[in-house]
Amino acid sequence: MRPYQPEPAGLYVHIPFCIRKCPYCDFYSITDLSFKHAFINALMREMQMEAGFFQKTRFFFDTLYIGGGTPSVFDAEDIGQIIETARNAFPILPDAEITIEVNPGTVTPEKLRGYYRAGVSRINIGVQSFQEENLRFLGRIHSAEEAHLAIQWARKAGFDNIGLDFIYGLPGQTELSWIPDLERAVESEPAHLSCYMLTYEEGTAMDKDRRKGCFVPLSEGRVADLFQTTVDFLSKQGYAQYEISNFARSGPERSRHNQKYWQDVPYLGFGPSAHSYVSPCRYWNHRSVKKYLSDIGAGRFPIAEKEILTREQQITEAIYLGLRTTDGIDIEKFDEKFGVSFHEMFGEMTDCFEENGLIKTDEKRCALTRRGMLFLDSVVSALV
Repeated sequence: MRPYQPEPAGLYVHIPFCIRKCPYCDFYSITDLSFKHAFINALMREMQMEAGFFQKTRFFFDTLYIGGGTPSVFDAEDIGQIIETARNAFPILPDAEITIEVNPGTVTPEKLRGYYRAGVSRINIGVQSFQEENLRFLGRIHSAEEAHLAIQWARKAGFDNIGLDFIYGLPGQTELSWIPDLERAVESEPAHLSCYMLTYEEGTAMDKDRRKGCFVPLSEGRVADLFQTTVDFLSKQGYAQYEISNFARSGPERSRHNQKYWQDVPYLGFGPSAHSYVSPCRYWNHRSVKKYLSDIGAGRFPIAEKEILTREQQITEAIYLGLRTTDGIDIEKFDEKFGVSFHEMFGEMTDCFEENGLIKTDEKRCALTRRGMLFLDSVVSALV
């Protein structure tokens, strides 16, 4: 009998504070910073509570991702407390990838040096654009100059693993107006780039403006052209696409944490609205700082809801998440997990998609082509 081997897993911490809410963002956040210190105490308490119920022999953690919101509204001492509490509560590997998201408008050289000393090993900077007009449309609090400075300061602070986030598909955007952002991004020599298509999430201020006719969204065809431009340009510059929106200079510079979401790896989430997943169970916290503080203060886990995924739901997620990546679905792992043959279940449909240039398959993997990535939702709907 093989000795029991702990599984790799990830930790996510949601910092629900922003200086100002971006009009396109539907992640949970508030702008009332008066709750900051009470939140930090509650967050550390939540981790300690979870650790008391946690089977420490089942998992080891090789990633910790501090997202939001805007984690960089917190100073280095606060972030250091969070990291130290997590390390004391859970078996986190010494060389774990520890990421923090930062907004260029909320950082200083001193703060970034403090994050590095606190144990952060990877920094993700929400640039979104280097063009002032785009930043105004997106409601960002920083300027293009502040974005450039944040990158320089991060490198001087000691960070080698720097990721930059961008948004494209803005109203009126063309290849000619998008490429300068990509050029400046590459000139900054980040290890990682995330380029997200602008989406109009229901309930956001931007979606309300769209419905009122305040601007004309870019057509799906134009967004598709920008996607192709993005992949073409970055691949020529040495950034390999590994997921629909993500590019890295090398395999080790891929986001180890985000890959867990696409590869059916367990993760635990802390803070308001944070999700956790340990197959087949998913649960998530209340989307309210006040409710979160109330539950933790009463010694209760701040869980809003939980669900046990059915076998059919697990298959759907395995296909959807696997096809988001350029590696695609590992067919051997799929067959082993679900006790079925992927080729027998889906071979007829995948053959059809392959004939239409949307999918590429062999005995080991099934992946979308670049063109197929534009039709991810339609392909998955047809398969399942």
